[in-house]
Amino acid sequence: MLNNLRYSIRMLRKSPGFTVVAVLTLALGIGANTAIFSIVNAVLLRPLPYREPDRLVVVRENMPKMKFFAGTITAGQFLDYKAGNEVFSDIVAFNSFGVNLTG
Repeated sequence: MLNNLRYSIRMLRKSPGFTVVAVLTLALGIGANTAIFSIVNAVLLRPLPYREPDRLVVVRENMPKMKFFAGTITAGQFLDYKAGNEVFSDIVAFNSFGVNLTG
């Protein structure tokens, strides 16, 4: 095995262009793999930072007569829901929206 290692090093020294391309390819591949795993780990694999994440629910407002489904609520409506809450241990609100960046 030591002979094979010496031979490999000799061949890599003989063709420095190939060596640079091979090292850069490995570096990019390892870097991309690490970045993707970090994102997947943070988003999908790590548990949610709540005591009982399986008990989280999303409550949305539907108004079928106005043809308004799964809509957002106003701050006043949220405060009314929070004041009248007798079912949930706590209520929080969040806002999510999508943007389109061009140019």
